[in-house]
Amino acid sequence: MKHISFIVIISTFSLAGFFNEQGAKEKAEYIENDRLCKIFTKKVADYKKHLRKDVLAAASLASYEYRAKLFCNKAQELNPAREEKKNISEDENQSSTSTDTNGTK
Repeated sequence: MKHISFIVIISTFSLAGFFNEQGAKEKAEYIENDRLCKIFTKKVADYKKHLRKDVLAAASLASYEYRAKLFCNKAQELNPAREEKKNISEDENQSSTSTDTNGTK
């Protein structure tokens, strides 16, 4: 009986979304990309202040700018707050288009 109760409780938690691995993975990826975005954005700003006048310095700056753009774009794509706002605006659009000719829903 205890074994059956344990199985029921575990399956309830797993089906209820408490163990949402995909959501946790996306959140971790967003946090890492956001962290790297901030690091490379700061690195670009600091590097531009003390930029040498040679080819290697220009190549390093271009590399930092590329990585800053890459990580910032990835973080923006994975932004969980943006997804929530997107879902809210879609719900509002659906409710506003569901009115009939009298203006009632």
